[in-house]
Amino acid sequence: MARIEGRKADHINITLNENVTPGYRYWDDIRFIHEALPEIDYDDIDTSDMVLDKRLEFPFIVNAITGGFDGATRINENIAKACAEVGVGMGVGSQRAAAEGISKESYSVINDYDIPLVIGNVGAPQLVEQKKKHALKADDVMGLMELISADYMAIHLNFLQESVQPEGDMNGKGCLEAIRDLAKEIPIIVKETGAGISHDTAERLNGIGVRAIDIGGMGGTSFSAIEMYRAIEKNDRTKSRLGRTFFDWGIPATVSLLMMDSKLPIIASGGIMNGLDVARSIAMGASCAGASFAVLKAATESYEAVKETLLTIKEELRTAMMLTGCSNIKELSETGFVTVGRTKEWMEGL
Repeated sequence: MARIEGRKADHINITLNENVTPGYRYWDDIRFIHEALPEIDYDDIDTSDMVLDKRLEFPFIVNAITGGFDGATRINENIAKACAEVGVGMGVGSQRAAAEGISKESYSVINDYDIPLVIGNVGAPQLVEQKKKHALKADDVMGLMELISADYMAIHLNFLQESVQPEGDMNGKGCLEAIRDLAKEIPIIVKETGAGISHDTAERLNGIGVRAIDIGGMGGTSFSAIEMYRAIEKNDRTKSRLGRTFFDWGIPATVSLLMMDSKLPIIASGGIMNGLDVARSIAMGASCAGASFAVLKAATESYEAVKETLLTIKEELRTAMMLTGCSNIKELSETGFVTVGRTKEWMEGL
């Protein structure tokens, strides 16, 4: 048990103190056409929207960050209190630790706050048999949802991380069927964790009962990088080299989002850092945006710091709407944009 708790703490410390993001900002490849004469009053701009059947004050989710060790309780409480006050969604970190009876309070602490949209989290590898590890059953996952009164359960696809992680679970066989079976019982979101979801993968998820897709594209926190630092600390030369080799592996978030023609709601994540990125994602077809790294440092400080960060992101979104002449989210979803840089190169190469 101590191994899981130590790993969770390592992830936070490494993310805060090491370089774990690719050097290129793919979201900056998406450019809006400036509206020099917007016929709207800034005060009348409505950033609110329905996201996954819940009304949010702006289309944003603080995506899965942590849970499963003592320090995570304060982080999750700071996020939960801020999300409740600002009116945005929240996802917790992987609940695998809670499934093993470890630090359940680091997750359940969020029940003290009226968050408009709550998303649980368990890994797809935990839904199938692994070496010496039994698969979680539907009842297990339902219990994890109940622990945090979740509206949805995110099934995260993290095989890049598992490939580099010294303790990684490497059996992916049967995950799609397990997700299909679980989706018959509970509302499921399928979420990548930093390597993106392709058009073909999204097509495989269509029609099996999944409620939404979180693309989790490359460009934000690289879990390959995080596990590389952990492998270096453990003097695991093979895994540390794997981490370097696959540091920026994956489909950039902007490319993944442009690939989507899914009828399912899409959550855009992977390098979202500000309200302009949120606006870009909405214009590109996402139902909302999600971010973790953008609020992590604030979450280690105080709920006030998280609240200030969220309100700043909201004002950046509102400003982007003003400068594109959009008075509400629907209009923003229909506004034009230009694709440049490496994102354009990717799309031309597909």
